[in-house]
Amino acid sequence: MTVTELVSYEDALASYDPVMGLEVHVELGTKTKMFCGCSTELGADPNTQTCPVCLGMPGALPVVNATGVESAIKIGLALHCEIAEWCRFARKNYFYPDMPKNFQTSQYDEPIAFNGYLDVQLEDGEVFRVEIERAHMEEDTGKSTHVGGATGRIHGAQHSLLDYNRAGIPLIEIVTKPIEGAGERAPEVAKAYVAELRELIKALGVSEARMEMGQMRCDVNLSLRPHGREKFGTRSETKNVNSLRSVERAVRFEVQRHASVLSAGGTIVQETRHFHEEDGSTTSGRIKEEAEDYRYFPEPDLVPVAPSREWVEELRGTLPELPRVRRNRLREDWGVTEHDMQSILNAGAVDLIVATVEAGADSAAARKWWMGELARSANESGTDLAALPITPAQVARVAALVAEGSLNDKLARQVIEGVLAGEGDPDAVVDKRGLKVVSDDSALGAAVDEAIAANAAIADKIRGGKVAAAGALVGAVMKATRGQADAARVRELILERLGVEG
Repeated sequence: MTVTELVSYEDALASYDPVMGLEVHVELGTKTKMFCGCSTELGADPNTQTCPVCLGMPGALPVVNATGVESAIKIGLALHCEIAEWCRFARKNYFYPDMPKNFQTSQYDEPIAFNGYLDVQLEDGEVFRVEIERAHMEEDTGKSTHVGGATGRIHGAQHSLLDYNRAGIPLIEIVTKPIEGAGERAPEVAKAYVAELRELIKALGVSEARMEMGQMRCDVNLSLRPHGREKFGTRSETKNVNSLRSVERAVRFEVQRHASVLSAGGTIVQETRHFHEEDGSTTSGRIKEEAEDYRYFPEPDLVPVAPSREWVEELRGTLPELPRVRRNRLREDWGVTEHDMQSILNAGAVDLIVATVEAGADSAAARKWWMGELARSANESGTDLAALPITPAQVARVAALVAEGSLNDKLARQVIEGVLAGEGDPDAVVDKRGLKVVSDDSALGAAVDEAIAANAAIADKIRGGKVAAAGALVGAVMKATRGQADAARVRELILERLGVEG
């Protein structure tokens, strides 16, 4: 079925209720792998960060990464989960070339964290609770690179290359309970949930959670059921969706695709699907296995994990302020609306503004520059706000120069432009470009006299009492001084020259 054959999203919702399940894999930021001492550092040559354990060699015995367990407990606590007093690992058996052991060490019926929830705020302020089924520990697979063919996938490739550096990197898989009741807002809820989860993971410091680098990826399970029925429909699972926008688009497309198939009398196949960024569509991957197909059984080479209640409570005491609580506090401190705060969040500017305030700027100035000039620069260059070559301390210095009258907004924008261009700190750019505001009366007097002489008619209006007309003369002086004059002082001088009270 092609995209052009899809029913509209509105028509799909007229007949069916969407039910979602989101599985998010988070790559932990540990220095070593989950069950061996191999480095997890990115960028190494292929297959240079491996050992007998992560390559699945006979007789090699795994050892659990303690930091990985600690990170899993922190995630569970932040998600309001119960933390197991006793849990163990299991072998998930399946064959795939990038799984060197032919099984994945994971957790099955005894996860370390279970039965939690995460409240997410939608763009209109509504709070939607997503219930968490479980968060469990496991290891990542290797990486396959399929060479030849048009799609970059295994079908049609001439050969494949395998890099096992990633095999064994610690993962936490966070699985929701079925998400019901979202209705037409299902795509928005899915996006908001993954966004909130990403902020939570970053706040905990257990992962950078950069979706574009595969450090966090989402599998989108979706099914439809006719209105009024309780039984869930057959689900599809769109694998490895790696951006917030793509999560939203994948849900919307699958709602339309399922509805199109069902409305035409067809049957939904339980399968995995691939998401395509270019048009937001999905295509079939493989028939989806059931749990019994993986032949789970307890991992015989690893002892159970039994975190003491004292340790769990100690870790609970280290948790930071949760992102939604922090945002609400900052919103009140900054005096902005929920809509404005959502815009700041969407731009990825919350932490940047906080750091700029900590560097000495007031919050209004910090918001103004990050959400104005710098957001524009980020959009034009197609980069994230945080990736711009300017620091919060440098933005705070620009704000300070404006506050003290050394720069006006026009000059400040030029200073920011210079910093982004690599010309140095704000003060160095000011000196190099000669951008300071001119407020000295002797330097401004000649420009004011020239403006009055060149605009005699306007000067007469001002003498006649139309003080507002002074704006035109101020503009002429600003133009003559390349925007570097102190506009307020220029206006005072003009009125003084013309003998008019301000």
